[in-house]
Amino acid sequence: MKWRQLERKGRKKWKIFLIFLIAVILCGGTFLVSLSVYGRYQMSKIPGLSFQEALAYTTKDNEDAVITVGIIQNGKASYTVYGENGTELPKELHTYEIGSLTKTFTAAMVSKAVQEEKITMDATIDRYLSLPAGNAYPTIEELLTHTSGYKSHYMESPMVFNFFRGKNSFLGITKTMIADKAGQLSLPDEDYAFHYSNYGYAVLGLILEHVYAEDYATLVNQFMKEWNLTHTQLSAQNGDLGKYWDWNDDDAYLSAGGLTSNIDDMLAYAQLQLDETGYFADCHKELQPISAAPETYQAMGIGMDSVAMAWIIDKKNGIVWHNGGTGNYNSYLGFCRDKEAAVIVLSNLAPDCRIPATVLGIKLLNELE
Repeated sequence: MKWRQLERKGRKKWKIFLIFLIAVILCGGTFLVSLSVYGRYQMSKIPGLSFQEALAYTTKDNEDAVITVGIIQNGKASYTVYGENGTELPKELHTYEIGSLTKTFTAAMVSKAVQEEKITMDATIDRYLSLPAGNAYPTIEELLTHTSGYKSHYMESPMVFNFFRGKNSFLGITKTMIADKAGQLSLPDEDYAFHYSNYGYAVLGLILEHVYAEDYATLVNQFMKEWNLTHTQLSAQNGDLGKYWDWNDDDAYLSAGGLTSNIDDMLAYAQLQLDETGYFADCHKELQPISAAPETYQAMGIGMDSVAMAWIIDKKNGIVWHNGGTGNYNSYLGFCRDKEAAVIVLSNLAPDCRIPATVLGIKLLNELE
């Protein structure tokens, strides 16, 4: 009997260790791509590089690199595909995971629902989801601006198995798991600082499904059809560049980072932002001042001064931006109304591969006259 008790205690300790290990690994990366992989010495050299120099360094001796860079300037859109050592490749359309840029699409669908009076920004989430009474819940606006108090994610059992199988951390996390966790969380009713939350955008996906009585995948398809973004979709793992994240069709975190796209669609999407077409205009309005740029971002001249519906606002540079990262891809979209310019960087390199798309994008956008 004593041996069995010790055996159970041993298994429990082992499980706790595994959960702790996964938590440490997962907490090391979010969809809003960090630059913390760079030491101070390496980072000190990056600000002095031009876009072309930074691109050449990022792709140096990497024969697998395929980075597509799109520019909108003076009313014209163009793109260039770069490969190893920054050399230009044929102008082909490639399919990239865009990671957390997905959140800007989710936010746009929320903006549409607000205009249609299906969602109210200051309503708490229990108005739309069946959650236990008596708890304190965040508002829609707090979810959109990452000021809900929610963590980036919450540990669920699939994360452990995904780690050991080398899969996407969020694969197999169901909508029921997300809703159950929301019902368990009762945060103090206070103002919370900006804390990037993939979980918050998974909750927004559930709310969209509730108010439209359609699953998120159907809503995404309708949205893309509305704006003629025919090559942007929830990942089907069948693009030309390979190494895509695995997803189930009904995974809850799809609304936080599950889209793939190509440069044609992302240029069209960037133009919608510049034109502030329809309900996109509301997506760019400042909702919360945040002053959230970490030291690494500040060193690169990247500002995070306030947040709108998903979009980050860099007031000093007059740039509205967002980025994304998955296991093998990273991306950036930034636009400047004063310049009437936008830059998109789509990369098939991991976010921690030398200089990420965010830095490449901000360099190029600042170089445009």
